[in-house]
Amino acid sequence: MAPLELDLTDLLRTFELRARLTVEAETFALVGPSGAGKSTILRHVAGLRTPSAGRITLGDDVWFDSARRIDRAPDRRSVGLVFQEYALFPHLTVAANVAFGGASQARVGELLERFRIGHLAREKPTRLSGGERQRVAVARALGRDPQVLLLDEPLSALDAHTRAAVREELADILAAQRIPTLMVTHDFLDASTLADRVGVIRDGRLHQIGRPEELTAHPADEFVASLTGGNLLHGEAEGTRVTLDDGTVIEVAEPARGRVGVAVYPWEIAVTSRPPAAGNVLAGTVGAITPDRGRTRVRVGPLVAEVGTADGLERGARAYASFAPGSARVIR
Repeated sequence: MAPLELDLTDLLRTFELRARLTVEAETFALVGPSGAGKSTILRHVAGLRTPSAGRITLGDDVWFDSARRIDRAPDRRSVGLVFQEYALFPHLTVAANVAFGGASQARVGELLERFRIGHLAREKPTRLSGGERQRVAVARALGRDPQVLLLDEPLSALDAHTRAAVREELADILAAQRIPTLMVTHDFLDASTLADRVGVIRDGRLHQIGRPEELTAHPADEFVASLTGGNLLHGEAEGTRVTLDDGTVIEVAEPARGRVGVAVYPWEIAVTSRPPAAGNVLAGTVGAITPDRGRTRVRVGPLVAEVGTADGLERGARAYASFAPGSARVIR
């Protein structure tokens, strides 16, 4: 399968977008806040927006080249696009929606069965659940057998209850495609569940690209650490000791000098009502206690921890958050 390659710039309202990446037969997620330039890149690939300069190619097939004045029309790019709100035609049946891109009757039947929506073939989109509508939208995008699949915030239209189940289902669908797939999202959990690799973008600049576990293990900067869910502390480093701004001294695994940030992820933090005997310890008042997918998120002072149970912890009480030196990632 030919790789999708981008090397482009575009002058947007408040910044210049610069993007250079290669997407193989994989799912690649661009993750970042609203207005970061994610959807603009998707529109460039689809041919719905023209970059200021650069190239977009699928293997040897050139879709855009500013130097050679090539700008392939959207309908001449082998792209399947899943819109944020799915954009299904409400007056058409599920089967007719899937067929809209030009898929044959046999191909429509194959896709309906693959996505387990064959029993919905005669239904209209208004009678479908959010997860069912998403499956129809993906099936329609694949109906024309595209060489590239694009997904714009594929889970944002779903409620919180539905989102987790549909996320896992979509992950299975994408894993089976094995074509270059580019999705954009503002949610790192969505990106880490659905994508083989993730690119973190802000203000038109890619801060870091890697597998989800690589981004959390070695965040390139404070923005990546924060977006991937890390707690950020700040202080002065002297070797493997960091004196935090509140005067607390912690140990880190990586020696450093001068002003640094320290990232610690919630699942690496323990919370107790009594001081632990070892590790880095930050004392504080218990703030929010929030159940979250079978775990509980607890704020203690400046840290948010993710624990199995919050038994014995009460809001407003004194508690201790602790973590190992190896869990403290130094960010210069």
